[in-house]
Amino acid sequence: MGAGLNVTKADGIARIVFNSPPINLFTFDFFLETAQVIGDLAVDDEVRVVLLSSSNPDFFIAHFDVAAILTFPTNSPPATELNSYHVMCETLRTMPKATIAVIEGRIGGGGSELALSCDMRFAALPSTDHPGAVFSQPEVALGIIPGGSGTQRLSRLMGRSRALEVVLGCDDFDAFEAERYGWVNRSLPADELWPFVERLAKRIASFPAHAIAAGKQSVILAEKEVPQDLLAEGNAFSATLGGPGAREAMEKFLRDGGQTRDVELNLGSLFD
Repeated sequence: MGAGLNVTKADGIARIVFNSPPINLFTFDFFLETAQVIGDLAVDDEVRVVLLSSSNPDFFIAHFDVAAILTFPTNSPPATELNSYHVMCETLRTMPKATIAVIEGRIGGGGSELALSCDMRFAALPSTDHPGAVFSQPEVALGIIPGGSGTQRLSRLMGRSRALEVVLGCDDFDAFEAERYGWVNRSLPADELWPFVERLAKRIASFPAHAIAAGKQSVILAEKEVPQDLLAEGNAFSATLGGPGAREAMEKFLRDGGQTRDVELNLGSLFD
């Protein structure tokens, strides 16, 4: 693999570990590499569980590269097919394997959308020496919207009102709040997080592959019209790119230190 991630496989479990210092920013290349790996694992018959995590204790994935978003066209006609980011996220949601995200540091924007597309998410609680997992969807503050599945995943997980608090408020949520809102399955003390997830992953991976696939497929039947709704979200995102003040807000974000480690560690306060 490239510099952005490392992939290992053993005993039916594939582990994707993000490592793109300093903040695991989703650049074009990093995203494309991740999408390729996820696509490959989706059809790998040796894999029954996919675990996503980060080797950076402070960041899972900060968000998608705002400088790259500034290069997106602002006058595209409405799309009729899912974009490549949505395809990657839908692959995590629909592949015939269990997909699990383990979040120990900050996660926002496209990183949050990636984790939201997994079947399960588990987060580290704050400790005396680390803030633990911190969640955000900061896009509206930049004049755009969560366009990589966030509006659809959050509303289905938390309900309308809480999803709107997250999407429109653009604030930081700690692991306690994330669990209470349904952003994650559970938040656990740092020393309990990995033992719990490892046991769960190994337990699932020990079961017959056809039953894992059938169980997952039957559960996600309850999620209606997801591709159509993602297509509408993608078109809404594209429309915001040319909205009044959007470009200025993104440029100001970069001037104010966005995408630097110190500012990203307190991203919610940047929009106060």
